Amino acid sequence: MSKLNTRSRIAACAALIFGSLGANSALADEVVNIYSYRQPDIIKPVLDAFTAETGIKTEVLFLDKGLEDRILAEGQNSPADVILTVDIARLTTAKDKGVTQAFDDPTVNANLPAEYRDPEGHWYGVTKRGRVVYASKDRVKQTSITYEELADPKWKGKICTRSGQHDYNLGLFAAAIAHWGPEKTEQWMKGLKANLARKPDGGDRPQAKAIYAGECDIALGNTYYVGLMRTNEKDPEEKEWGNAINVLFPTFENGGTHVNISGAAMAKYAPHRDNALKLIQFLTSHKAQQTYAEQTFEYPVEPGLEPSEVVKAFGSLTSDTLPLAEIAKNRKAASEMVDRVGLDDGPSS
Repeated sequence: MSKLNTRSRIAACAALIFGSLGANSALADEVVNIYSYRQPDIIKPVLDAFTAETGIKTEVLFLDKGLEDRILAEGQNSPADVILTVDIARLTTAKDKGVTQAFDDPTVNANLPAEYRDPEGHWYGVTKRGRVVYASKDRVKQTSITYEELADPKWKGKICTRSGQHDYNLGLFAAAIAHWGPEKTEQWMKGLKANLARKPDGGDRPQAKAIYAGECDIALGNTYYVGLMRTNEKDPEEKEWGNAINVLFPTFENGGTHVNISGAAMAKYAPHRDNALKLIQFLTSHKAQQTYAEQTFEYPVEPGLEPSEVVKAFGSLTSDTLPLAEIAKNRKAASEMVDRVGLDDGPSS
């Protein structure tokens, strides 16, 4: 089968999927199709608020990998209007692979500081999150920590984390390379590997579960998961995991904690371009920023808007001042380093 025919079939399938999902829409134009690396349950509150305000329905296709390649395969027939991603590296990857289109909108520009906007208009940051340390309330008494300290032998057998190849960890490792250079970072990563309690596995929430179960004392995790766990009335067990940990804000030598963003981009061939723009305008608006803060426990990108009371209780976040675009440049080197060190093999190899 030719590559062209394969791409046509993929695009046709995608169009059929979204056509079926949007069959109940009064008008085809009253929808915006979203390809998302962000989990649907996390973004649902803000998408529901968008629909309530605009009447535009949102249809979400969640992918945990291959989003950019799928849009490339679909070509001009892609139903994707908006791309939502989980970190700066994936935003820049989407741009580099040519699946986004630039736009210059005064409303979005006014809503976002320049550091959270692609200078060429291909992507826009909509939330912030810190890559922090979850620490056992029972077994860890210190209240501050540095990233460098994670390689200290005093933590041998006491650290848990998800895969080193996950975007959240790659973002942190890329930031370390930018701060320390590749040689120091690789030595540090070897120390981190030696301190692992087990082979990296699961997501961020399972790391809190492992601390609760006594499998490790500290773990790497994103800030917003702690808020989601502590307020989870539907799952009392998960609530216990969140309440069993403190949040420590690790720092680099400049006193800043690694902060990444989630973001949005307009798909290159967005069939509902006007609605796509309305969604991105909304995601950067004061109302959406409040929704993100209060319901998903992320840090707003809107200047001066405070996080939720739940997040404030974690302590004070001082963001690393290193430009996110500079961090993203080191992502490939970070990924290669994870493999070279064998971080995902666990502590015994």
